[in-house]
Amino acid sequence: MRIEIPQRGTIELQHAVFDINGTLAVDGIAIPEVADRLSLLAPQISLHFLTAGTHGNQAGLERTLGFPLHTIHKGDEKMRYVQQLGPSHVVAVGNGINDCAMLRLAVLGIAVLGKEGLATRTWQAADILVQNPLDALDLLLQPKRLIATLRG
Repeated sequence: MRIEIPQRGTIELQHAVFDINGTLAVDGIAIPEVADRLSLLAPQISLHFLTAGTHGNQAGLERTLGFPLHTIHKGDEKMRYVQQLGPSHVVAVGNGINDCAMLRLAVLGIAVLGKEGLATRTWQAADILVQNPLDALDLLLQPKRLIATLRG
């Protein structure tokens, strides 16, 4: 996914890394319509899902979302995951304090303000703040929205 942003340059997104709880799910249950958006996005970019498993519903979330989840317990593990993918090709999406470093490292960080809230440090590390995960996914599905928000 290649996006040319005036006065910022071109970004070549190859990977999207998502936090699960508080970002794509609330209380261990996927937010309605997230799975549909992910299936639309999957042909365009490699999708990665990271969770600390707070609610213990990984198997249910994998079935609902249609993708495997990677269990990661600390923020520095999430950051290293993005580092291994190559941060200049990663968009990271999250809400918690353990998402802060991955949003800061990724070429594009999207913070989600949902029912679980948003850690202040994570908000400050992000390039964009959205109200919910559907808005985050729609930014990637409709990249002109990214251009309008990020242009210099």
